[in-house]
Amino acid sequence: MLTIHSGARVLFDGDSVTDCGRDRQDRHSLSGYNDKIARNAHAGVEFFNRGISGDRSKDLLARIESDLRDTKPDVVSILIGINDTWRRYDENDPTTALAYEQNMRGILKTVRAFGAKIILLEPFLLPTLERFQIFREDLDFKIDAARKLAREFADAYVPLDGLFAEETLTTEPALLSFDSVHPTELGNEKIARWWLERVRFEV
Repeated sequence: MLTIHSGARVLFDGDSVTDCGRDRQDRHSLSGYNDKIARNAHAGVEFFNRGISGDRSKDLLARIESDLRDTKPDVVSILIGINDTWRRYDENDPTTALAYEQNMRGILKTVRAFGAKIILLEPFLLPTLERFQIFREDLDFKIDAARKLAREFADAYVPLDGLFAEETLTTEPALLSFDSVHPTELGNEKIARWWLERVRFEV
């Protein structure tokens, strides 16, 4: 379990699942699961959201140094990957599993060199809409890469795809995500809970 002390700075980074409509004009704007995490954390911890809707791993790799300089975090929470799969199907612009792994390795090495702890969340797909289930043939390899990298780099790992799969045994998938990709309010609550189960806040 990762310990986060009072006074720490936590950066959430990734794509639309993390972005979730945050206010770009507000340096401390939180939204979705990261807002729920902050509401249940120690009051002395400072949080930042730098997720950008539509981003792929290569985009986060290109901006991670800037995000680190801007927020100076002690802990970085990363969720990225679904768009690496999605662009293969809607724009015929695939990211191979190897390219995804290389991009992620670059991101994680940069964060580690900065001196921050790493919380890695795996990309996920819920079985809400049948037309998106073809993503599995591509996404599963990227999830495997994320798990491999977690063993090497992560101080905490949130296996979202597996956790959501288990959750759908008792919860209708549409209650967790309206489109298989973006979480609902309940879906964000689940992500926040699973994240919080892997950290401990101390004064």
